Amino acid sequence: MRGSKNSRLRYTTHMHDVANHSHTEDHFESSEAVRDVVIGLSDGLTVPFALAAGLSGAVSSSKIVVLAGLAEIAAGSIAMGLGGYLAARGDAEHYASELAREQHEIIHREHDEEEEIYEIFEQYSVDREAATPVLQALKRNPKAWVDFMMRFELGLEEPESNRAHRSALTIAASYIAGGFVPLLPYMFVVNSTEALKLSALITLVALALFGGVKGRMVGAGWLRSALQTVAIGGTAAAAAYFLAYLLNSHSA
Repeated sequence: MRGSKNSRLRYTTHMHDVANHSHTEDHFESSEAVRDVVIGLSDGLTVPFALAAGLSGAVSSSKIVVLAGLAEIAAGSIAMGLGGYLAARGDAEHYASELAREQHEIIHREHDEEEEIYEIFEQYSVDREAATPVLQALKRNPKAWVDFMMRFELGLEEPESNRAHRSALTIAASYIAGGFVPLLPYMFVVNSTEALKLSALITLVALALFGGVKGRMVGAGWLRSALQTVAIGGTAAAAAYFLAYLLNSHSA
């Protein structure tokens, strides 16, 4: 009897622990914001670096390089932010257009939409008999029906409100933050050639740190993401530098 009581006690304790430790799943849900930061920061690190590196071969004064770099950061951040704004606006307009079309079709082409529901479930190996109750439930809720079609037929998610403005500001701010990194050595080292060496070093370090943080945030592995970012960003910066060097050599 004592063993039976102890077993019941352990079972009750176990169930209590299970009830107090409910299962939770952590998913990263800010992929669009990360994408904007990646676009702005990666371009901000590489483009001003290439400009500064190209100018370093033509002028010896770091002051001139800094002034040119600041002008490029201002122009680049505006252009990149505007591009992000237009892209996000385009996504929102596309979603609104498709939403209006689906709302029209569930009323005026109801049979076709029902068949599309069955086709969607067939992709998941759900037969018509099993899918019919779900279809009937969706038909009783037209808003849910439209949302289901937008999500599973067209693969479209409703854009967040003010997405275009946030995208523009995020990309522009990230570009500015990234752009100042390769320019920092030129602000403290008078000789542009010496400043270039430091600029290349801290730009690669910044790319590695940025890639590592991005990898941790999205769950892709910090080391792999860091190496990938350094390889891609470093290649882009090197290509831009050698192009600028060749142009400077040819003009000289």
